[in-house]
Amino acid sequence: MESLNASSKDQTPVKSDEDDIDDEDLDETLSERLWGLTEMFPEGVRNATHTAVTGTCQGIKGLYSFARVATWLFFSSSVLLFAPLIFEIERAQMEDMQRSQQKQVLLGPNSAMAGGMSMPPPVQR
Repeated sequence: MESLNASSKDQTPVKSDEDDIDDEDLDETLSERLWGLTEMFPEGVRNATHTAVTGTCQGIKGLYSFARVATWLFFSSSVLLFAPLIFEIERAQMEDMQRSQQKQVLLGPNSAMAGGMSMPPPVQR
């Protein structure tokens, strides 16, 4: 059994101090790594990329601002335009309901069921 243990120890790789040093360099953040990559591109490419990213961000902010204002204008205008119409329709319905109730009280419950229809003439035999 000792021969098996001795042979397995021979096959395991020995960790050197160089591997430890490489692991310590990996403590950079993503932004630090990206910033380090900018050095490999020419100044013109970096400026064009910065301009494109900045312009895109400003465009998105402007579009969001416009959408907020347009939404506010649309809904506030629709409320101001359609609210009186809705109130008037509701008032007319309430008046019809009150007339129907008043007619029912004055003429009895059967008059409301008839709904203003005239009675058919009696059948002669």
